Amino acid sequence: MQAPEHESSVVRVEITPRSIVLILAAVAGVWLAYQLWVVALILVMALVLAGTFNPVIEWMEAHGIKRMYALLLLFVALVVAASLVIFLTLPPLVDQLTQMVHDAPATRRRLVILLNDYSVTRPLSHLLQNVGTPKSFARLEAYLLGYSTQAVKAIGLGATTLVLSFYLLADGKRTQGVLYAVVPRHYHMRLARIIQNMETIVGGYMRGQLITSAAIGVFTFVLLVIFKVPNAMALALFGALVDVIPFIGGFLVIIPAVLSALPLGVAVAGTLFLCQLVYMEFESRILVPRIYGKVLRLSPTVVILALLAGGTLMGIIGALLALPIAAGLLMMLEELKVDLPGNDSVDLPLEARHARQEAKYEIMSAGAAAPEAGEIAKNLAHDGREADLKAMAKATEEAKA
Repeated sequence: MQAPEHESSVVRVEITPRSIVLILAAVAGVWLAYQLWVVALILVMALVLAGTFNPVIEWMEAHGIKRMYALLLLFVALVVAASLVIFLTLPPLVDQLTQMVHDAPATRRRLVILLNDYSVTRPLSHLLQNVGTPKSFARLEAYLLGYSTQAVKAIGLGATTLVLSFYLLADGKRTQGVLYAVVPRHYHMRLARIIQNMETIVGGYMRGQLITSAAIGVFTFVLLVIFKVPNAMALALFGALVDVIPFIGGFLVIIPAVLSALPLGVAVAGTLFLCQLVYMEFESRILVPRIYGKVLRLSPTVVILALLAGGTLMGIIGALLALPIAAGLLMMLEELKVDLPGNDSVDLPLEARHARQEAKYEIMSAGAAAPEAGEIAKNLAHDGREADLKAMAKATEEAKA
């Protein structure tokens, strides 16, 4: 009996014209996104600024100031504050850098003598002695001059972002109407809650960053005045500005502060260094958790990964935006009911409140146009959040009692 012959099977892959068009459209979209990433970055930053400034504008409106006048007042205040910071920081820092370059040979000689006194640090003394200081500063100067055009470009993009954020604030209702017209009505309440939560996250992050920057600025100024370090105001403002960079921002002010204190003696510079380290530990362990609270709701692992991703993709700006964007994405996934691996918890009372809220919205928004429907959804989301906050405060008081 003969074994049956195996029939060879032929697999045919047919690519339809529709598939070709979709592939080409996807490639074109990726290429366009790569080419216009700066525009997307400006839009994201403008939305962040708009979410930060909107509570201030609404507070002014509640106190009888028209929206356009409130925007004008806020714009003038920001321009004056930025001008004062630049005027008070930049010239003294340039003078300080010039003085540091002038005193570099004498400072190096003192460090070489100090390090040479101990056997442990003697190799560092030989290394420092062989470093070509004039050549190093010449390379640094060429490096800074090479990036001067990039700094001018960054200033221009920053001004564009600020103007765009004010346009979004001035025409907020029309933008809201377009957004609610695009999104299906079934998702309006979720959209309203997402927008409200994003304002809370972004506003809380920016306000917390402002507080921590002001705190390190004041601490640095008082510390430098106590040790009689020159240009204390400029160094303190510099510390407040670089503190916006997560994790490493606070440490950047230590370098110019210690270098400025070296002419006063190694003991003064060392004490200043230790005081700054103690403050950074206080800020990271006590100040930041108390200020931010549960606004961001990010685990340490997510914070580190978000900072690494943001810094790798877009440098300092990416690191600045990494935390609010990560918190916003997690909040959106939670609001859109996207199940994440390992998360099996369901808040049944919250689900019930959202269901009642959406049913109420369907009744109130029946027959309303997109802008009016969006306003109804916004008010319902605000009322629901106020009720949730009151319930949380009551539960906290009962727990304490």
